[in-house]
Amino acid sequence: MHYAGAPELLKPASLKFILLTLVSGLLLNLLPWQGLALSFRPDFVALVLLFWAIREPRKLGFAAAWIAGLMMDVGDGVFLGQHAFAYTLGVYAAIVLHRRIQRFTLWQQASHVLLLLLLLQATMLIIRLFGGGIFPGPGYFLSCLTGAMLWPALSLLFLLPQRGRPDADSVYSAGHKGL
Repeated sequence: MHYAGAPELLKPASLKFILLTLVSGLLLNLLPWQGLALSFRPDFVALVLLFWAIREPRKLGFAAAWIAGLMMDVGDGVFLGQHAFAYTLGVYAAIVLHRRIQRFTLWQQASHVLLLLLLLQATMLIIRLFGGGIFPGPGYFLSCLTGAMLWPALSLLFLLPQRGRPDADSVYSAGHKGL
């Protein structure tokens, strides 16, 4: 069977790099976004968590999603556990689907990520509504589209440190060796 994306051998991601990307996502989420930019701002923490749950499911677990979610709850000043529950649910879904999602091209992966981001946003919205909040309107889900469009660039950026350097003496690069 032929798949759209040929599997590429990559070095495993280091825990330091995963932690750096999570902290970066948290900082990007906590920037003082305003106006239209706030409506289109993707949930960077959710994107980072989904990326690592799909690429390295054994290195990123539910505890990381829960802790990152609690940090976002405190940072946003919302119900404690809202982001934590949604992120944990999203990481669970991403881990369950990670083999399937990896077989697709980056843009096809983005469609799967769009559905996962919609799941996260809907979960947080339901928790807010049960807590007495008001429905913010359909524009609340615009950030999911932005996050899905950002997925290919984010994937390429996060995979750069895992790619090995090309070997000049490789059998595959020259076609033959030592002739």
